Amino acid sequence: MPKLKTKSGAKKRLVVRKSGKVKHARAFGKHMFTFAKDPSRKRRNRGMDHLKGPDAKKVTLELLPYGTR
Repeated sequence: MPKLKTKSGAKKRLVVRKSGKVKHARAFGKHMFTFAKDPSRKRRNRGMDHLKGPDAKKVTLELLPYGTR
């Protein structure tokens, strides 16, 4: 059986943890942070987050086929 290809964009942006959760950076966090966003938006945008169940399952099966093994 041939090897499965990992999507290189997903490989760079997502990490599968031991628990099976998929860790990702939050969206809209890199641009115009000095003046265009209010403090509450900046605060909520800090750090990493985890994908919800159905999305995480899809990512691990289709985009990162060897991510959970």
